[in-house]
Amino acid sequence: MGSDSAPGMDRRRLLGWGGLAAAGVVAAGAPLADARSGHADEAPAASDIPPATRPGGAYDRFVANLAAEDKFSGVVLLSHRGRTVLSRSYGMADKERGVRNHEGIAVNLSSAIQPFLAVAVLQLAQQGKVNLADTVGAHLTGIDKEIAERVTIHHLLTTSGGMDAPELDLRRVFNGKEEVHEFNRQWIRQARLVVPPGSANQGHIAGGGVGLSMAAQIVEAVTGMTYWDYVHEHIFARCGMTGSGFYTRPQWLADEHIAHSYMRQADGGRVDAVRNLDKGSVQPEVAGKNPGRAFIGYASDDGFATARDLVRFAQALQEGKVLDRPYADLLTGAKYPLAPQENGGGRRAASADASFEGYTGPMRIVNGQWQFGRGGGTAGSGANWNIYPDTGWVGVVLTNYDDIPLVEILEQEERAVTGRR
Repeated sequence: MGSDSAPGMDRRRLLGWGGLAAAGVVAAGAPLADARSGHADEAPAASDIPPATRPGGAYDRFVANLAAEDKFSGVVLLSHRGRTVLSRSYGMADKERGVRNHEGIAVNLSSAIQPFLAVAVLQLAQQGKVNLADTVGAHLTGIDKEIAERVTIHHLLTTSGGMDAPELDLRRVFNGKEEVHEFNRQWIRQARLVVPPGSANQGHIAGGGVGLSMAAQIVEAVTGMTYWDYVHEHIFARCGMTGSGFYTRPQWLADEHIAHSYMRQADGGRVDAVRNLDKGSVQPEVAGKNPGRAFIGYASDDGFATARDLVRFAQALQEGKVLDRPYADLLTGAKYPLAPQENGGGRRAASADASFEGYTGPMRIVNGQWQFGRGGGTAGSGANWNIYPDTGWVGVVLTNYDDIPLVEILEQEERAVTGRR
């Protein structure tokens, strides 16, 4: 890899990913737990399965206690080299219809959907259809001149384009895919450069989402497909992610395998977001937001996935099904170091040894091993998936509540998997 790799990273990462293949990763369709009953399938009988990861272990007990106090609703899953070690499901996916959460339920990922955009772009780079050094203007028209000439695809994927754009109207209700698509097409053309592309400390700029929207529209310009169709055909389908998608509001209402998002209200209760478009969350990070108003997510928000599908995605990356090995390593490679991050926005304050920016997500060194993944939160939902390539672990947390202690859950996951104290 290039000069922005962490020292010693390439060899360790290659060994880690290669070690998974050598160990014989179970096929993506391998049987998982029947999470409706809350019981995991029989854990692999291997000495490298830490006790804290097993059913009844410290991580399992921690989440169970939260669920018993109604502080967690959703699914947690730990997989080691393709086999499920722990799968637990709690609460209701749809209270009105009495549908319980289980590991085949799709949950709104919010920002945790963003790495799929990076995979789409890297697939095109692998095919020679784009270059990561291409400027935005090489593929899109009508963009601000400074952006078109100075911002590259690399800047877009590292959210370092230095752009700002008009704030989104959180109360706007969209009513069709074409409306959502046209909004994004116009929105990126209102973006302006406010700091030099690639400069540090851009966290105060609200324009990261507009850069991701630009990247998605580059995918569309190059392929002639909508971004939604491209991801469904070239990523979800190739990974065997049959329960995942960019679902529309009518699908959300009709399909029992899509979890409804339950937003906290001022009176302490929770309401179903998709059935109450007039209401929004009161949680400070997403105050006033309701994901049901969006009709369908786009590049930076509101795609859906199941826990088992996120494990399949991790396996597909490891097995070279969606990206050749060099491009998979490029996806997960460190681009530049990060300062300690505040909670929220999928960039939680992690107790890691070192954190780095990557393509649409951070990676960390935790107790001597790499961790790559992405988190996100929106009104009524939260998500996080982590890949530990050095040891073959994958951890998934999906919730259809907006006020769970996600940071604390993930700290417990890290302790269980890596042995960090």
